[in-house]
Amino acid sequence: MCGIIAVFGDIDGNVAAAAESASGLLTHRGPDGSGLWMRLGSAVLCHRRLAIMDPAEGKQPIRGRDGAAVVHNGEIYNFRALAQELAAAGRHCVSGSDSEVLAHLYEERGAALVPALDGIFAFAAVHGDDWLVARDPIGIKPLYYGRDRAGNLWFASELKALIDNCVSFEVFPPGHLMTRRGGLRRWYAPPWLSGEPVEPGEPAALRQRLTDAVEKRLMSDVPLGLLLSGGLDSSLISALATRLMRARDPAAQIHSFAIGVADDSPDLRAAREVAQFLGTTHHEVSFRVEDGIAALDDIIRHVESYDIPTIRASIPMYFLSRYIRDQGVKVVLSGEGSDEIFGGYLYFYYAEDPEELRRETVARVANLHLSDVLRADKSTMAHAVEARVPFLDRAFLDLAMSLPPELKQPRGAGRGGEARVEKWLLRNAFADDADPVLPASVLWRQKEQFSDGVGYGWVEALRAHAERVVSPRELARAAERFPYATPTTAEAYLYRDRFAALFPGEHAARCIVRWEPRWQTDRDTSGRANPFHRAASEHVPRP
Repeated sequence: MCGIIAVFGDIDGNVAAAAESASGLLTHRGPDGSGLWMRLGSAVLCHRRLAIMDPAEGKQPIRGRDGAAVVHNGEIYNFRALAQELAAAGRHCVSGSDSEVLAHLYEERGAALVPALDGIFAFAAVHGDDWLVARDPIGIKPLYYGRDRAGNLWFASELKALIDNCVSFEVFPPGHLMTRRGGLRRWYAPPWLSGEPVEPGEPAALRQRLTDAVEKRLMSDVPLGLLLSGGLDSSLISALATRLMRARDPAAQIHSFAIGVADDSPDLRAAREVAQFLGTTHHEVSFRVEDGIAALDDIIRHVESYDIPTIRASIPMYFLSRYIRDQGVKVVLSGEGSDEIFGGYLYFYYAEDPEELRRETVARVANLHLSDVLRADKSTMAHAVEARVPFLDRAFLDLAMSLPPELKQPRGAGRGGEARVEKWLLRNAFADDADPVLPASVLWRQKEQFSDGVGYGWVEALRAHAERVVSPRELARAAERFPYATPTTAEAYLYRDRFAALFPGEHAARCIVRWEPRWQTDRDTSGRANPFHRAASEHVPRP
């Protein structure tokens, strides 16, 4: 995981100096080293490195045999298999860095290399007069692009590197690539994404696909830990990772991490139970509401958003990541993506029919790069911690999104005729009484959104703080100040105000999409606003 900048166009010394200066704003993403490559009149590449694979080597920009240069943010999980293919063709990698294969593959295949990659990535490559920029299928790694006054094309891992250099900019779309001659085009286009008919997948394969997704994400030459909230998703990932790591080394010490507001956190209690069941070395971090309020500017500066659920959930993750970094852990596994794939949020109880649910899950997955994975990446990378998300593995995702949507609807008959709780498909895939991966109390625990699970009282405290500092007059005139994405509550106004101070202009504001739950009357994004919150899973009422 790293921070990258690439600029293509009429590159002179001033542009190169501006790019290198902007890369300094990404030092938090890569405190282990920096690098610059340039060709006057053509391109400049800047890199800030977080050393995960082969820390001693792998310095970027990384070079190919025939002169290609690459800067890469992410992990290529199948890089060893790709390196073997290259070796068979006479091209040998000289480091253990997963990024090196990108340079050799670009020299050999051009843009056709991108679909062969299994991993998470945002990278820029230059070879001769050609260049390529590409982003992973779901946009797990952030990327923005824009133009400066001279017409040069800029790409950067974070918005802050473009804000002072470009006159226009936007989010680089996930699953897309751009070349000098071919422009922007989609490279990842599975049938489920566009609503085309798809052959239904087999639910029984979910368990093995998720296990495989976790296993490939254990690839690391530095210490790796587990984000454990005690909810279903992070607990499943932690359970599978623990089994796989212990299979490799029965004496392995595995670190898990949880956070909450002291004495008011369902997540801390549930995570403690899971950690004891798994036998991890467990770390509990507590934070105070006033700490979260004091850190709001830092949070918004790092996550580059004014979306309410994004800010709420980023606060605890930001504090937890700082603690994890201080323990010497650089990589963590996390559970993002499951709720979007399986319709796990409580508002999905209101979906009228399977087709409506299917459309909403597709929309939520397609926009994850603007919400949960954005928050997961930027709040962890604020402290140089890399978050990996097995639920968004390409093979697992293609299977899970092909499953019949009626099996995802959180109502109707389950195995024993009981009402079906949210994410029933996923829970049932791991409901093995003979070899339980989790305690039943966790496997069937109701969905608790992260911002709620860390403590119920602190969200109310955030709202109360916003109502103290945002006057009724300011809120009444919000549309005058913010005609785009006008805030309608004091909390929304507060975040929008702080974002505008850090990232002025409508181009920046349009890089953010605000999320609201569909179908339910109360538009509050907190899961507790849903009437189904705390409903018993075996007697879920219908809306």
